[in-house]
Amino acid sequence: MTDQPADAQIRSLLARIAHLADDGSLAEYLEQFTADAVWQMPANGAVGAPADRREGIDDIAAGVRTRRESGLQGPGTSTRHAIVSIDVRVRSAELAHTVAYWLFFADTTASPRLVSMGRYDDVIRSTDGRWRLAERTITIR
Repeated sequence: MTDQPADAQIRSLLARIAHLADDGSLAEYLEQFTADAVWQMPANGAVGAPADRREGIDDIAAGVRTRRESGLQGPGTSTRHAIVSIDVRVRSAELAHTVAYWLFFADTTASPRLVSMGRYDDVIRSTDGRWRLAERTITIR
């Protein structure tokens, strides 16, 4: 781990995941998750996304590929995830919980517009000396 306090490292992790969802490679994005991570969200009619639950890194990778192939997010889609109002609760040297609001923007290179927003409830674990996302529950608001 770095010399940064755990809460700063975790905030950086959340930002990195958002950045990589928009512009990063699939491999870089997946490096931010634990091998057994769980990712789940309800249907989001604002972006045409069905409810989805993914368990394990391979299943999460399949979900990312589906979203990228559909043009919902990823490099070249002109979308941006913004994470705000981040609350980090470090429970131990290996476990933390976070709550953050997210904003999802489309058409960011032409006429940026807020398309959807909600909340992330995350479980963060330290593995191999790095904080990684172990569980994300997405709520649409």
